[in-house]
Amino acid sequence: MASTSAGDAGLLKFSVSSASSLIALQVLSRGFTFVLNQALFRLSSPAAFGAASIQFELILSTILFLSREGIRNALLRVVPQTDQDSKIKSANLSFLPTLLGIPLALSTSVLYSRYAGQEVRAQPGFQNAIVLYTSAAMIELLTEPMYNFAMTSLNTNVRVRAEGFAITAKSVATVLALLYNSRTGQSDLALRAFAFGQLAYSITLLNTYLVLFGTERALPRTSSSGSRLPWDHLNLEILRLSFSMTLQSLVKHFLTEGDKMILSWFSPLRDQGGYAMAVNYGSLVARIVFQPIEETLRLLFSRTLNAKNGFDKLKSRKQAIDTLHSLLSVQLALSVILVVFGSAYLPAILPLVLPKQYLSTSAPSVLSAWVWYIPVLAVNGGLEAFLSSVASTQDLNAQSRWMVGFFGVYITSAVCLYQLGFGDSSLVYANIINLVVRIAYCLRFTNRYFLDSRDPSTPRFRWSSTLPPIRLLVAAILSAFVVHVSERRSKAVSIAKTLGKAALLHPAFVTHVGIGGVLALCCIFAWWQASGRHLNLPMLKRSKVE
Repeated sequence: MASTSAGDAGLLKFSVSSASSLIALQVLSRGFTFVLNQALFRLSSPAAFGAASIQFELILSTILFLSREGIRNALLRVVPQTDQDSKIKSANLSFLPTLLGIPLALSTSVLYSRYAGQEVRAQPGFQNAIVLYTSAAMIELLTEPMYNFAMTSLNTNVRVRAEGFAITAKSVATVLALLYNSRTGQSDLALRAFAFGQLAYSITLLNTYLVLFGTERALPRTSSSGSRLPWDHLNLEILRLSFSMTLQSLVKHFLTEGDKMILSWFSPLRDQGGYAMAVNYGSLVARIVFQPIEETLRLLFSRTLNAKNGFDKLKSRKQAIDTLHSLLSVQLALSVILVVFGSAYLPAILPLVLPKQYLSTSAPSVLSAWVWYIPVLAVNGGLEAFLSSVASTQDLNAQSRWMVGFFGVYITSAVCLYQLGFGDSSLVYANIINLVVRIAYCLRFTNRYFLDSRDPSTPRFRWSSTLPPIRLLVAAILSAFVVHVSERRSKAVSIAKTLGKAALLHPAFVTHVGIGGVLALCCIFAWWQASGRHLNLPMLKRSKVE
């Protein structure tokens, strides 16, 4: 029992460290990206920005996601092994993304260059940019063995350093290329500047991993079987699980990147650039906070709930339920605050942060929709992290079939909302509808998972315990009313549209923002007093872990 407690404590300690490191990485990367995009919006045309941020990023994410996502998730579920031969067979699976991804990258780029829309193909440097993006994808896939070794060996700091250096290189390379393009007066380098940045990212990522790990982790090894057949040196059980997760990833990828696919087919490049700019701002919170938490939860649940030996199953289940209850409770409470104050203050903030040429696009309406999308995205991420960590192959196959239906819900919702006149924000609202359906599916799975026990002492997952407290809801409603009255009296939105950044010096605008800040703090305090201080989130209890 002592060893079990030590194992739990070690994993929780790593989870805190991993989440902190990944959030720090996201703050660094998003900070660079935010500064970079401020320059990109002004140094490149909306058409070039749309082609790079929507279409080329879609091609890149498709290649990487389909090549490696299934293997990554499957390897996270491998229980730490002591047998050297088993370690080698599991580690060799990390080389499959490279073997599968290179032909996928080549075929995808050829098909895209042939069937892309005429407006995209007419962009200067189109063919060269495709070659550079494809090369960047193949180089990045070479890092998979070292990435998976870092994650499965709980060595997150290596990944943080490698991706931190790579993001810096990408930012510097892209900005320098665009500055050169603007100063020389050439208009044919804008698209290639984004491609140069992505290539710099992949090369720096690979070189950093090689420096930190050496070439030993970049090459496959043979097991003690001595067989010449390649599959005899692979863990076939994990390989089958990887195949199931890859099939699921295919459907999930369409759901994740569905907005880019629809935009690529139906929207002009200028509108794609406006949408990409809006999503870049809207996704800052999601990428900085939610993505690292989701990755950490996936690792935590995979190790605690799938371990066959060394863990007390009852204790592990209780820990998982406490984590889910507390995480969802925090997310829902903060979502109430975000929706109340985000929707109220966004119209006054956008004229200060957006370039003028984007204020007349769909960017403001898309960002307004993102205020409602972020809370749903947060809840879905935590629940799907749990599902992917504990689901069996049969569960994953069932979810893949349901995902097809979810994709149908998304497409139908997007088309209907477009016809109703919601414009590009239709894609965000359609994603909200889609995620709500997926959340319902995950909740059903979670309830069934914890109910699958005849022992009455087994803890249960209760969705009702995650709902925001009444005290917070009352504070939020009163705050919304006060903010509405303040806006009508101060005319803060009109001041921001007229003065731009100079509105920060206008007394009425500053007073309006100050009122919102004080009320937001009051709402946070009301939540903390009602339920926040009573949360039982093991990942945050560093003192008990250490």
